[in-house]
Amino acid sequence: MLSGAFLCVLVGSFLGLTQGDVVSDFNDEPDCIKYFYKGKVPQWGSETPGAARICQRFQNRFHFATLYDTRHHIAVYSAYIFEPSDGGGREKRWFVEPQLVNQNWGGEMRDGYWLGQDYPGIYQGERQALNEDYTYSGFDRGHLNPNGHHAVPSRNATFTLTNVVPQNPKLNQNAWANHESNLAKIFIAQCDKAYVLVGAIPSANNWIIKNNVQRVNIPEYIWNAYCCINSNGSPIRSGAAIALNTEKNLVEQRTLSEMVVFLQQYSNTPVGELFHNQCQ
Repeated sequence: MLSGAFLCVLVGSFLGLTQGDVVSDFNDEPDCIKYFYKGKVPQWGSETPGAARICQRFQNRFHFATLYDTRHHIAVYSAYIFEPSDGGGREKRWFVEPQLVNQNWGGEMRDGYWLGQDYPGIYQGERQALNEDYTYSGFDRGHLNPNGHHAVPSRNATFTLTNVVPQNPKLNQNAWANHESNLAKIFIAQCDKAYVLVGAIPSANNWIIKNNVQRVNIPEYIWNAYCCINSNGSPIRSGAAIALNTEKNLVEQRTLSEMVVFLQQYSNTPVGELFHNQCQ
């Protein structure tokens, strides 16, 4: 017969394994806050109406963190730690976040089709984008946290629609792809570890529309910022970039300070630091 104390431990362990991954605070999850340099979560975007904080779980572990705008159906940003890619090809599935449909559902990202089989008749898209929103839209499903900055299985985990925004195909497949590739070379050659934020600035009134409904906001800008540290954990390099989400197909480099000034244009509250001590 199991003792009461053992039962408490067993139940507590089970609850820990099934704890929700849409959290009220990234600090609530030690394995999620680690994607922010020294645990510093940016103030940027924290006041977004309807924002959801997602610890992105795939194969029962976290891979990165996303602040998700449930009204515009795009991510405010994703935060991740770079790892050299080991190839593995592209994931063929596109995942959704079950807990944006029902907080009591499991925290593991799921293929929207199979989630629909498990819960027939329940609409998944009230608080997030769906794969069909992008079909024939003229826009790419543009990764914020890029699959090419990860090894498997984190590479697969980036194929969640909560990490995706409508991106101009020319930008996504050319200048922005080249920018991501160049960053990977820098991170491999110069950094012991690289912390990265990648986000989107929503447009005032430009949407993917399906059946006369505004489904997914088409961002005005895509941006990213990074902080590199050495083996002693000291910052050695930082940088940022912005790109207008059009066929202009141009990525403009920025310093972290310049990025804060840029983001401040779109915030009613102080943006503050993007990384702990602005990676200094």
